[in-house]
Formats: sequence, structure tokens, C-alpha cells
Amino acid sequence: MNRGKVLELLGADWTRMTELIRSALVSDVPLANEINDGILAHPGKLLRPMISLLLARCCGALTPAGIRYAAAAELLHNATLIHDDVADDSSQRRGMPTLRSLVGPRAAVLVGDYWLARAVELMMGEGDDPQALRLLSALLVKMAEGEILQLQKAESCDTDEADYLRIISCKTASLFAFTGETAARSAAAPQPLAEAARAYAEAFGMAFQIRDDILDYCGEDSGKPVGQDLAERKITLPLIGALRGSDREADIRARVHGIPAHPEDRAYVRDFVLEHGGIAYARERLEEYVGEALRALEALPDTPERESLAEIARYNSFRNV
Repeated sequence: MNRGKVLELLGADWTRMTELIRSALVSDVPLANEINDGILAHPGKLLRPMISLLLARCCGALTPAGIRYAAAAELLHNATLIHDDVADDSSQRRGMPTLRSLVGPRAAVLVGDYWLARAVELMMGEGDDPQALRLLSALLVKMAEGEILQLQKAESCDTDEADYLRIISCKTASLFAFTGETAARSAAAPQPLAEAARAYAEAFGMAFQIRDDILDYCGEDSGKPVGQDLAERKITLPLIGALRGSDREADIRARVHGIPAHPEDRAYVRDFVLEHGGIAYARERLEEYVGEALRALEALPDTPERESLAEIARYNSFRNV
């Protein structure tokens, strides 16, 4: 994916969206501004607002509401990352120290709450579709349920593929789907286009998370320590794939459960995944979702924005960060 070309295509709309993110976070509390500026200095890929803006254009037109919805999606995303890092006791993200490690868990939770509240404000613009807030409420419930289910499964270590797909649908794909649906609604898109926008974004989100989980086993340059999921006893698709038909399943699951007491078993389980086709299995499922996203795009007008969305979908197949 040529990010520079996508941003060139979006032009002033991208500038307006990023400026809106920054202005939405302004506070009269100096410490809040200091922390927010530090986060904004390392913004990541901003894929969610990028996809949102492109889909809004594909669905008709990019309106002021569409720009606000795109900005809100990024604020929501960062709020969940901040909270996740506290819940997971993570010290690094995107190759940088997490907010939790810099200011402590208490302050990090409060900052995450602040970003979430500002996202809600952006969704409440005058004259906007009231359905957008209902979609936001449903999204927050789904994301919370995904986190709770993941927590439950990390304790039991009995995650199967259906559990895994539900978790990533709730935690990751739901926010992408939300960006697709709100982008379409902001453009007053007809139903076929709205359904295609949501389907594309949701399938992209599933592929995106599977790629992240592959990188946790073999992504040395991902900015996230390899094996972090295992350290947190998260059984993801590469391990699930490696366990298929294996007579060592009970032993491997027991080792994952015992990793907090025996961290050396992280290497043992990782080697098992690499030696028993776990990465190849996860890649196959990833490509299925990439294909699903590309098929959804066929319903959208053939424009440079649609081609950019196709490139972004294919990017999941080989990205290393």
C-alpha cells in the first residue's frame, strides 16, 4: 500500500480530519494536553479514518459528518488501545513505551476515558443521523464483550476457532465495520452500497487481526514483542491451526496455561506452532477474508478511491507492522 498516494488522493479532506482529531482533544487541563500531544506524536497508521473517508467518497460524497465520524473512529481506536495496555499490563506498542508505562495505569485509564468521551461528542453533531449513536452504543457493548470473553478464555485456555473468530470480530472487526457503516450513512448511500461498505470494512478487520496474530509468532519488526499473546495466555489462530489433529493438544494447552509460572514455555509453544503449520493455516484464513473484502468492493463505483481500498485490503497479506 502506497500510503502517500492515498493521502494525496484524500488531500484537504485528510487534513481536515487530522486537524479535527487534534482540536477535539484540546482541554483546559494542561496535563491532559501534554499527554494527548505525546500520543498524537506517534499516531500509527490511521487506517480506520483512512478507510472511512475513502468509503464515504465511494458511497456518494464526503460530508462534514463523514469527516467527524472518521475522526471519532480513530479516537475510539486509541481509547481502546490505551485501556487494553492497562488490562494487559503492556509496556510497549508501535515500538514505543505505552501510556501505562509512562504515566501509570490510573492516569492511562482516565486518558482513555477522555478520548472515548471526545469520540462520543464527535458522533453527536447537529443534524446528524440519530442511528449513528445507536451504532456507537452497540459497538461499545460488542467490544466490551469481546474483551471479557478473551479474559475468560485466557483463564481456561480452551479457545477454539469459533471462540477466536468471535473474539476478533468483537474486539477488532466491529470497529472497522462501524467505520464502514457510519461512512455510508454519512453519505446517505443506498442500501446496496451501505451493505458493501460494511462488508468490506468488517472483512478487512478480520484479516487485519489475523495478520497481527501471525506477527506475534514471526514478526520481529512489528513494534510489538514477539510472543506477547502467549505471555498473556491468548490462544490465537496460528496456535489453533497447529493444534488441528495433534495428539499434543492437551499438553500444549496446559503449557500455555502455565506460562505465567513457566515463561520458558513460550518458546516451546512458539516452536510447536512454527513446526506444525500454524502460520500457513492462519495465512489461508487471512486470504479468505482479504478475498471477501475485495469481493465486497465490486458493488462500489469504479473510482480511484475503490482502487485504494483494494490496495489497502491486499496490504494485509504482507504487512510487517
